[in-house]
Amino acid sequence: MRPHQIAVLALDGVVAFDVGSAVQVFTAARRADKESLYEVRVCGEGPVRSEGGFTVTPDFGLDALQTADTVIVAGIHFGGPVTDGTLPGNIRQALHKAYNRNARIISICTGASVLAAAGMLDGRTAATHWAWANRIGSLYPRVNWNFDVLFVDDGDILTSAGVGAGVDLCLHIVRGDHGTEVANRAARRCVVPPWRDGGQAQYIERPIPHAGGTGTAPTRAWTLDRIAEPVSLEEMAAHARMSIRTFTRRFRDETGMSPRQWLLSQRVAHAQLLLESTDLGIETVARRSGLGSATALRQHMQAAIGVAPSTYRRTFRHPVQSAS
Repeated sequence: MRPHQIAVLALDGVVAFDVGSAVQVFTAARRADKESLYEVRVCGEGPVRSEGGFTVTPDFGLDALQTADTVIVAGIHFGGPVTDGTLPGNIRQALHKAYNRNARIISICTGASVLAAAGMLDGRTAATHWAWANRIGSLYPRVNWNFDVLFVDDGDILTSAGVGAGVDLCLHIVRGDHGTEVANRAARRCVVPPWRDGGQAQYIERPIPHAGGTGTAPTRAWTLDRIAEPVSLEEMAAHARMSIRTFTRRFRDETGMSPRQWLLSQRVAHAQLLLESTDLGIETVARRSGLGSATALRQHMQAAIGVAPSTYRRTFRHPVQSAS
């Protein structure tokens, strides 16, 4: 099978990190035999100015959008979509043509303003960077903006907040396409966290965690080593040598989640990995993930990703097997 074709659209004012991170994540997504799963092409209308003060010269033109399975619109920091709500007609047309032939459409950061200017987000829920909330929200009032989350998966159109959240969305897409094992391998190659839930809060002016090993990272690692055990909030706080109140506050500052929310998300993620990569029964997967029972596993997976464990295994088991 040919690799999945991705076109990354770079417009004037492009955020170079958004282009580079998308290319890096998707080219790092490979089967266990190192076979590429994606072919990524950066496209645009000739050289474009970046927000960083240098020029980006895409290797491909707008016609790359018409053969792509997925189109990614990188963020921009100046230009019509973020200043007055305008978008060149040829860009609008190229995006609509790609969408009408069922290409998946993605934006990173203020790339959502390009989709909004094209009229592709009207009536939809979408995310972008919190710092652009007032400007972009006022330019595009028909969009149901969520400026608090890392990304929004609305099926055929997915949008994210800025910088690191774009990486989270790209890994979320790899995970959906090919499973947790492939996504984790790509994350390791890129040296980034393998998973942050899209509904997690953006980091809005949060304090820098205290140095000197007084943060919650060591306790998070300690907890993950005991993922199958019933670790309590009191035990986590005791390991961190903090009061429960202080531990909970610092934990939320560092992760954007409460300790209980984070631990549940880690248990569900571990269950997903076991469902993909082993033949263990559902009860065993539940116990080894610390969720206790098959009933609890079904409830939490349904709430987190909308499918039952058996359905998830049928969907993702085959890609993992073919990668080995």
